[in-house]
Amino acid sequence: MAPRPFKQLDVFTATPYFGNPLAVVLDGSGLDDAAMQRFAAWTNLSETTFIQPPEDAAADYRVRIFTPAGELPFAGHPTLGSCHAWLQAGGQPKDASVIVQECKAGLVKIRREAGSNRLAFAAPPLKSSTPDPALLAQVAAALDVQATQILAARLLDNGPVWLGLLLDSPETVLQLAPNHLALKNLVLKVGVAGIYPVDDAPPLIGRANREARAFDQTPTTEAVATPQLEVRGFAAASGIPEDPVTGSLNASLAQWLIADGALPQSYLASQGVCMGRAGLVYLERDAQGQIWVGGDSVTCIDGSVRL
Repeated sequence: MAPRPFKQLDVFTATPYFGNPLAVVLDGSGLDDAAMQRFAAWTNLSETTFIQPPEDAAADYRVRIFTPAGELPFAGHPTLGSCHAWLQAGGQPKDASVIVQECKAGLVKIRREAGSNRLAFAAPPLKSSTPDPALLAQVAAALDVQATQILAARLLDNGPVWLGLLLDSPETVLQLAPNHLALKNLVLKVGVAGIYPVDDAPPLIGRANREARAFDQTPTTEAVATPQLEVRGFAAASGIPEDPVTGSLNASLAQWLIADGALPQSYLASQGVCMGRAGLVYLERDAQGQIWVGGDSVTCIDGSVRL
């Protein structure tokens, strides 16, 4: 074992400890799959990443993404957090206007938002389908929701596969108390969302500031942000009963709900409230139809790890 540079970050937040944590091994060269999986299980975070030299000449770096239970071809918060860590460690992209990440799902473009340190990734193409009614009934029972509370449902696949459910209100989303064992036995990730009526969304940054003061932390100086979508992601089958803030899920929800006209071309999503987090995900569909998924990242731990 040798010391390797390591960072632990918080993603989809500008205030430490209010987003989704990510472990990043900045030099994953020479590690075999078993060593990476063992370390990811040990960190017990929703994802741990290992940065390696690219195999594709078009990429700036390669990333391997592991949950405690297995490897993912792509995931959103590890993409933003790994890019943040790579840039902070001195990484220089081939093209100053875009960073290109290689992962098992292929090449992912990441852009730096003008006037801020926020990064945004281009969502991979989405494959969607109608879920089997029997499966949907099992999921509804595990979530303890009535069929009338489910406005729409789609199987969403942009690398990770999620069963996306649009529920009748954000309040229904926030009040869910799922049977995580039942969801785990279905071997399925479930993402639920509720749309806030216009002018009825909570000022999320204000809530984050109240929580920050309660923990004697420095509140964020961001302007008050108003989310239009409340999201929760349940992934017991991957070893994480509830994911604090989920980039891949928010990407696929945006691809689905913007295309269906349920949400505007750009909007803000809130996730993690029920876990004491205040995650913010910035979604935008550009003129070419590409969905961009953005968020802040902040480094919480900087050092080395023996692997």
